[in-house]
Amino acid sequence: MKEQTSTSKILDTMDEGTKYSTPIFGSEASDVAMPRTEMNDKPVEPRIAYEMIKEYLSIEGNATQNLTTFCQTYMEPMATKIMAETMEKNAIDKDEYPMTADLENRCVAMIGDLWHANPDEEPMGTSTVGSSEACMLGGLGMLFRWKKLAKDAGIDIYTEQRPNLVISAGYQVCWEKFCRYWDIEMRLVPLEKDHLSLNMDTVMDYVDDHTIGITAILGITYTGKFDDVQKLDELVEAYNQEHPKLPIRIHVDGASGGMFAPFVEPDLVWDFQLKNVWSINCSGHKYGLVYPGIGWVVWRSKEALPEDLIFWVSYLGGEEATMAINFSRSASQIVGQYYVLMRNGFEGFREIQERTLDVARYLAAELKEMGIFEIYEDASHIPIVCWGLKDDADVEWSLYDLSDRLRMSGWLVPAYPMPADMQDTTVQRVVARADFSMQLCIRLVEDMKKEIETLKQAKFVTGNTQGVIRTGFNHGGRAAVDNGDKVQTKAKTTQK
Repeated sequence: MKEQTSTSKILDTMDEGTKYSTPIFGSEASDVAMPRTEMNDKPVEPRIAYEMIKEYLSIEGNATQNLTTFCQTYMEPMATKIMAETMEKNAIDKDEYPMTADLENRCVAMIGDLWHANPDEEPMGTSTVGSSEACMLGGLGMLFRWKKLAKDAGIDIYTEQRPNLVISAGYQVCWEKFCRYWDIEMRLVPLEKDHLSLNMDTVMDYVDDHTIGITAILGITYTGKFDDVQKLDELVEAYNQEHPKLPIRIHVDGASGGMFAPFVEPDLVWDFQLKNVWSINCSGHKYGLVYPGIGWVVWRSKEALPEDLIFWVSYLGGEEATMAINFSRSASQIVGQYYVLMRNGFEGFREIQERTLDVARYLAAELKEMGIFEIYEDASHIPIVCWGLKDDADVEWSLYDLSDRLRMSGWLVPAYPMPADMQDTTVQRVVARADFSMQLCIRLVEDMKKEIETLKQAKFVTGNTQGVIRTGFNHGGRAAVDNGDKVQTKAKTTQK
């Protein structure tokens, strides 16, 4: 084996006058390609490695102008500092890092309190790697609970008829993953122009003795709309009165709205105030104001959380319940979540969310005034604006063209088809976040008007075709399939 001299030994032989005598862009490392498939033979001096990677990343999109993502793109300097200082802590090691585990428990308690969890029912919860893992755990809670009830009711759970989950066609892909991984049938309630959220007129038609539960979505990713959880609770309660041996419960996917509604719509009834809402998840890295990598799930009581989901670990001389699909991960996002909860307090969160909502509603009003857009969502609940071209817009360009033009100014405003049963409708969507200020929104509107004028004068565009074959971002997280004519999603409706 050939002997190599480490960078640290080389630096040790240099004095302060010679250590950085070679300019970064005069170094050998800056004059060769960065490693792609094989490691480089020799170490690279740290400041050069840093600059090379930073330069490489600099040509991608500006996160602040990325109006595609729900994920937070800004945290205060002191938040990033405390998160950087705790990256080495392993969130799963409750015994080694008891203070970190305590912060996690405090976050669960505070978030549960926002959702009106009753301490007398002994609510339980956990942090997760984003809301996707939280949805998986919420789904598993429904599945395990159904299996026990079904056995007690004398139902053969090992027949060819699989357990099923009822959810709207506007679901996020994590629910499809959950159903596929655990062999569950997805029963999709279609979206329609008159029902852009869960259709309360038909949802109970999808329920039978093999239904593990109904998922209500508080902020559909396509449009931002809220399912009417209070009405759903009434329907479920009526069903349960007739089926006492196999009652249905509701899981609320609050990935987008769970950390927004409590601050801006405190009178909206959607959470544990409702009898049949047994679990809720949210994304800490969406409107929980933390960088990507943190989610939360809370069950209303010990009864709601099947014992099969719980593992017990040593903690502060006793035992601590842990529920997780993932194992080792950094605790820095948990610390970041606790920081923003303490730093902002209830009033601070309310001010941030209301200001963000103001910006989104300004954008919706400006789009409506342009006269060519049909507004599907005007930030009525969360700061999401979704629009399509009116049937009588009388333009030769498509939303895909507008998306491409805006990208030239740095704005990422995707165009994409709606889910199954509405896939002929193409929309655009903007997610307003805390760092999307009114000044930036005004600039976006100005750029949109400018690019629309450019498109009016264009000689070569794709044409105003709903469902045109393009590779736009699909906000259900699902892949698009080219059927030779239109863009469709892989989702399909399954009814009783």
